[in-house]
This record gives sequence, C-alpha cells and structure tokens, in this order.
Amino acid sequence: MNTRLPTILAAFVSVLCASAVNPVFAGPLNPPVGPVASTPGPEPRTPINAVNTPGDADSLFKITQPGSYYLTGNITGVAGRHGIEIAASGVTLDLMGFDLSGVPASLDGVSATIFNLTNITIRNGSVRGWGDEGVDLLSFLAVNTAVRDVRASGNAGRGITTGVGSTITGCSASGNTSNGISAGSGSTITGCTAYDNTGNGIAVGSGSTVTGCTARSNSGDGISTSDGSTVTGCTARSNTGNGIAAGLGSTVAGCTARLNTGNGIVAGNGSTVAGCTAASNTGNGIQVDSDCRVTDNTCESNGFGVSSGAGIHATGGDNRIEGNNCVDADRGIDVDAAGNIIIKNTCSGNTINWSIVANNVVGPILDRTAPASAAISGNSAPSSLGTTDANANFSY
Repeated sequence: MNTRLPTILAAFVSVLCASAVNPVFAGPLNPPVGPVASTPGPEPRTPINAVNTPGDADSLFKITQPGSYYLTGNITGVAGRHGIEIAASGVTLDLMGFDLSGVPASLDGVSATIFNLTNITIRNGSVRGWGDEGVDLLSFLAVNTAVRDVRASGNAGRGITTGVGSTITGCSASGNTSNGISAGSGSTITGCTAYDNTGNGIAVGSGSTVTGCTARSNSGDGISTSDGSTVTGCTARSNTGNGIAAGLGSTVAGCTARLNTGNGIVAGNGSTVAGCTAASNTGNGIQVDSDCRVTDNTCESNGFGVSSGAGIHATGGDNRIEGNNCVDADRGIDVDAAGNIIIKNTCSGNTINWSIVANNVVGPILDRTAPASAAISGNSAPSSLGTTDANANFSY
C-alpha cells in the first residue's frame, strides 16, 4: 500500500487553497480587455564593430543611424583615420570604460563629421594620443551635445571640444596640444579637470556656466569664458596665463586662484567677483575694468616674486569695491580711474596699502597698524577701530 499518496494529495490541496486566498501566485481574476502587451525592456544597443558600424577611408568605425552604441573592447588608431566617426544625429556612444588610443598622424578619436548634428552623447572611457582632437563635436557645428566621464589626454589638438548648448560633465583633459576642454556658447561644464594642456585649461563661449572645475598648470589661462558667463566653485592654480579670465558681464564667485603667472582673476566690464580667494599670483590678485562689483574677496601675496601686483586692481570707473581683505602685496587696493566707490575694505602688510587716484568716493581710511589695544581676557573690551563709520576702510 502506498502510504505517501494521502500526504501528496494534502499538499496539492493546500497549494490550491493558498492560491485562491492569495492571488499573488496567479494572474488577475479579471484581466484587462485587449491583447497582452510585453513589458518594456532595456534600451536596445548596438555594439561597435566592423559589421554594425563599418568604417571607410576616413574612419575605423562609422555610425550612420540614430541609436545607442557601445564599445566591446579597446580601439587602436590608424594614421589618416578617425577612431569613431559620427554621421547622424540622436546618437549615444558608451565607451564602456575602454580605451581609444591614437597613433601619430591619426585624426580625431571620436568625431562628428556632418554639419549641424544634434543630440549626441559620448560617455565613460579614455581617448588619448590622437593626431588631432580627442573628442571633436565642434568641427561641423554639432549642437546640444553631451560628453560625460571621458578622459582625454595626450592628443595633438584639443582634448574635448563641443559646440553650442553642450554639457560636459565629470571629464578630465591633460597633456593636450591645445585647450584641454572647449565648448561653444550656452554650454555647461561641471566637475571637470584640465591639467598641463598647451592652451587654456577650460574655454567656453558666451552665456556659459562653469561649476566645480579645476584647472592647473596649463600654458594659457586656467579657465577662460566669453561674455555673460558664470564661474562658481572653481580652482585655478599654476597656469601660465591668468587663473580665471571672465568676459563682459560675467560672475565669478567662490573660486580660488593661486600661483598663476598672470593675474589670479580677471573680469570684464559689468562683472561681479565675489567671495573668491586670489593668492600668490605673479600679477594682480583680482583685476577689473569698469562697472564691476568686487566684494568680500581675500587677496594675499599677489605680485609674487619679482613682479608688481595689487590685491585688487581697478583700471576703470564705476566699480564698487567693498568688504575685501588685501594683504602682503605690492599694493593692497589700486584704483587707476575716477568714479569708483571704495568702502569697508581692509589692507595690511602691503608695500603700499592704498593707491587711489583723485575723485573717487572713499570711506574713511583709518591707520590702525598700531592700535595700542590692551590685552583682552573676559567678556568685553572697548573698541580699537577708532571710528563708528560703517563704511570705513582700515589699514591694520
């Protein structure tokens, strides 16, 4: 006699009952009307290879249709050819962490080669040693492009270059024989690093934003913008040109410029420079022309070495210079033209603390280099400011 049969039947009945009570084990009791639709899957992607993206006389691989493409291995360049040529709009190219390595006399690592391409994204890989640009999305006026997490190094042209309305995020460019990163007007550069490039570290067109970037040891300016741009939270150090050079009507805020051979920060007419640190630059710490607001900056040891420089140097009029601390330079605050307002600043340890031409509006300047205040221990002490004027400037 088979004694296991009752046990098996009991278990089967138990499962059926559970399914009836808890329908998670089955489909809906009242399914919707109409055909069953499949669940959307991942984005279809095409591997880069000789079958899917065959090259031509100018390129090893060529993308001619919109879509999402990816590398499956490293690419080594060939003289006279691009690595990957993009000849269609609406292309996303994922380098998948692989390396595009050029050779002498090769062309671009990745290049857009049709006029007015749009919506191109390059991401996640290394592009190095190409005979021209590393990533070139500008030559044929490509717009609305994006480059993310790409390392461009040792290319004979620019490391990464894009057109109007582009975004470049989390990229690095080093040792390129031109600008490290270049972008057209209306672009946004975020979290990028440019090091030891022969041209400027980062250069952008008008109306652009550069945020949280680092530019060091470039042969030109560290960061250079055209008019109406914003540079925030950036660091520029040891560049042969200026640390940060901003065009007309721009904003530079919360940045650090140190040990640059030119000026630390230069801003064109109508600009704002606020909350920055400019230290040990060979030229001026901060230099502006006219109609600017220069507030709450720290300028230290500018005119570094044998050169002559000021903490803040205004060459034109109608500037508001307020709340800055300028120390240990050849000149603390240097104003060359009439019509500026200079209030609430402090200067100390400069060869000349104040050098201001006639016909400016200046809060009282008090010499407090020897205030003779008593030692303080406790909860209160008399003022040693020597004035109650809220707009006073101080030498200390």
